[in-house]
Parts: sequence; C-alpha cells; structure tokens
Amino acid sequence: MKWNKLNKLCRRALVPLLAFPLLALPHTAGAAEDQAGTETGAEASELQVIQEVLDYLDAYNIEGVKREELLENAIRGMVYSLDDPYSDYFTAEELKEFENSVNQEFVGIGVTLRFSGNKLFVTEVLPGSPALASGLQKGDVIAKIDGQPVTGNEDILRIQGEENTKVVLGITRGGKAQSITVTRNPVSIPAVTGSYLPSGRIGYIAISSFSEQGDREFAAELDKLRGMGMRSLVLDLRDNLGGYVETAANIAKYFMKSGTLMYTSGQNNELEAVTISDGQDIGMPVVILTNELTASASEILTGALRDNGIASVVGTRTYGKARIQNVFNLSNGSSLKLTVQRYLTPNREDFNHVGLKPDIEVKNNAVAQLITGLYKGGARTLDISGSPAALSVNGVPFRGYIDTLKDGNNIYVPSRMIGALLKGNVAWTANGQKLTVTDGNGKTAGFSIGAKSVKLVNGETYVEIHQVANKFPGLTWSYQQGNIRLSCK
Repeated sequence: MKWNKLNKLCRRALVPLLAFPLLALPHTAGAAEDQAGTETGAEASELQVIQEVLDYLDAYNIEGVKREELLENAIRGMVYSLDDPYSDYFTAEELKEFENSVNQEFVGIGVTLRFSGNKLFVTEVLPGSPALASGLQKGDVIAKIDGQPVTGNEDILRIQGEENTKVVLGITRGGKAQSITVTRNPVSIPAVTGSYLPSGRIGYIAISSFSEQGDREFAAELDKLRGMGMRSLVLDLRDNLGGYVETAANIAKYFMKSGTLMYTSGQNNELEAVTISDGQDIGMPVVILTNELTASASEILTGALRDNGIASVVGTRTYGKARIQNVFNLSNGSSLKLTVQRYLTPNREDFNHVGLKPDIEVKNNAVAQLITGLYKGGARTLDISGSPAALSVNGVPFRGYIDTLKDGNNIYVPSRMIGALLKGNVAWTANGQKLTVTDGNGKTAGFSIGAKSVKLVNGETYVEIHQVANKFPGLTWSYQQGNIRLSCK
C-alpha cells in the first residue's frame, strides 16, 4: 500500500493519551447503512428483540432512567464485551476532549510540576501561559494552594479548575514567601521542543505527542538545528503515548527517502506494506530515546527508523501497542472507536503487548538514558548539573531532574547516572547488598550498604559521591544547596 493510500486512510488518525489506541480515518454511519440491504431475517429478528427490550424499559422502568441513557449504556456494553482496551464509545463531548488531549490543549495555568522531598516544585513555565503572565518562575516551590498547605502529590489536582477561575498560590522563591494569583485559561503545550549542544554539534528534539501540527513543528525545529551546525540527532520519544499517525508518518519522511513504514493486516490476516516514497535521507547519525511509555505512533516511528538502519535505540522496552482503530461517526453525533487492524514493524515484528527492545538498554533513570544517548550521538565530554526541579547538560537546559540524598556529610546520587556518565554500567547484588560500578575502560569498583557507600531507596541505588570520585579520579563534582554538578574527563 503506497503512502498516498495511507494518507486517505489515516488523515484523521490519532492515539489518545490514556488508552494508547491508534486511530484511522473516521467513517460515517452510512457505511453501516450500505449493508442494510443484505441483512438476513435472523439479524432483523435480533435487532427487533433489542428494540422490544428498549421499548419495555422506556415504558415501564421505575428507576427514572431516560431512553438516551439506556441507549448509551447498551452501546457501551456491546463495545466493552469485546474485551479490547482500545475500542470505545465516545459522545460528541468525549471525542472533543479526547482530541484536545492528543493536541495537548487544556485549561489550566500552564506549568509542569513535581512533588519531591515534601516540596511541590515548578519545573517549567510554558511560554504564553497564564502562569508566566502572573510571574511564576521555574524553580518556585508551591507551599499553599488557596490558603491550604501542600502536603502531597494529590494537591496538584487543586490547581486545576474551570476556565476563567482563579487560584491563589503561596510560593517560596529564594527563601522568601509570596502570593501569586493565576487565572486558569486555555493552554497549548508544544508538541516539539529542541536543544543544541555546540561542543559535539548534537541536536536534540523531544516529541511529546504527535499532534495535528507536530510534523510542522518538527520540520521547523529540524531546520533550526541544521542551521546551527547539527551533525547528529538525538530524538526523544520517551513518555510519548502517540498521536496522529499521519503526523508520525510525515516526520518519518524527514529521515528516509523511501522504504517501508510498517505492515498492516485486517480480518484476513494478509500483510500489506505501507511505504514512503517521497521522503529525504536525514544524512547523519540518529539516536532514539525510549521508555515504557513510548507507545503506538511513537513505536511506528521507532520501528521504522530502527529497521531501516537509520537510528539506534537507547532506553527501555517500549509500551507494546500495535493495533489500529477506526473512528466511525454515528448518526446521533457520537462516535465508535473500533480496532480494525494490526501493524508490524518493517522487519515484520509483532510487538503487541511486548514492546520494542532497545539496542542499548538503560533502565530506571531518565538522566542516565539521556547521557547514554548523547554519548552515542557523538558527545565526548558531558557536564551535568541538576536539582529536584531542573537539569542542564553542558550548560543547556533539558527537561528532567536529579535527586540527591544527604546524610550528614555524605551525598548520594543515582548510581545509574554515575555509570552512564563513566560510559559504563552498574550491577546490584541483592544478597551481598553490594553495588559494582564499571567504567568505559573496564575498571570496576565496589560499594556496599554496610560501608555506607550505597543507599537503596524505592528499588533505586544511590552511591556516595566522595567515595565514587576517590575510585574514579576522572569524575569531578560539586554540590550546593541541593544542586549537584558532575563531569567526567
């Protein structure tokens, strides 16, 4: 199947941010009406029974349930009986909310937040947002919401609310308390962001969703990075649950002149190739970052670039969602989302419920994944700086954070991040409560809980930085007020 055929099929294809489905072009109720003439007597009788039950319920039920609710619940019951997590029934309002979530359009104040160490940090203030206009800044700590203290992650929900309503935030900044009032309004989160590391001429592009404008945003960011002298690209698809399949396919065109995007199959189980024939070669090394929430349309792009020899993959195994849904528009304004196809990678890998395995596996630490990806992209030295609310690499801001643990004079940092910075790895021996760190030259060093050189917190190991630096002299570091800075020669 050529790309123009896919274009007709998937012009409105999308993946929701919660249910991970991949949708093809909506169809109208007329598709079902076309088959009315072939309806058998048995099928007519079945429909008559449904109509009889509906009429009896409508006429005699004493619970006060309205006919519209009976119909809606009947439809949902039919859909849910498929035991398919990707098929669903949407009212017109639900479909609109669903599409807004894919396009990352919300009502709010326009910040990203993180609760850590009993503090609620502002990790990002979106451009053009109500929060920015009100004076909120990255790194602010929100201590109160509408006069009530913040005690846990669930308090974030109290910042949400209806359009044109206000929320009063009590914040601390630089040790000083102040109050900021923000009016909730529509906010659009950019689907594509980028950075450039001049020292290695490495471009970095993160795609958070394959929104309707995502391919245009990607093209603009790619052109900007090329103009800055980019010689390699790190493409971050972590936490990208999907989006419009047309957007993902259009982005693939910037990497490959021609080739297979994926294979699809329907009820007949016959594989049909979906190909690209009018793209362009990227002409540089590409590294893709993935994690367990890299799903659906993200997996299409990852599989296509990997199987066509264009990119290597760093991170963890992806989510594993390889099913396509069509949206059928119904006569009452509602919609039916139904799984109609399977899809496989160009190498015909069926990864449904399994996920795509990375070429280089880096588990449980996002900064370690980024470091490994940048090294793979050509970086020679990296200077990492971070706090619970911020992260920078070689002085360039990135989304992310670094948690540290302080116990007296001891400072503990995530061991996987240290292993990645040393271009090596770490191994934990549970029986001996011992951590082994290996650098890129094969040098090893051991650290243990008994020697107070390791802490184990929520399944993640943290290693004491003084002791690491003593055993790996090429590692330099500094620490001040929760901010850790690390580099490796």
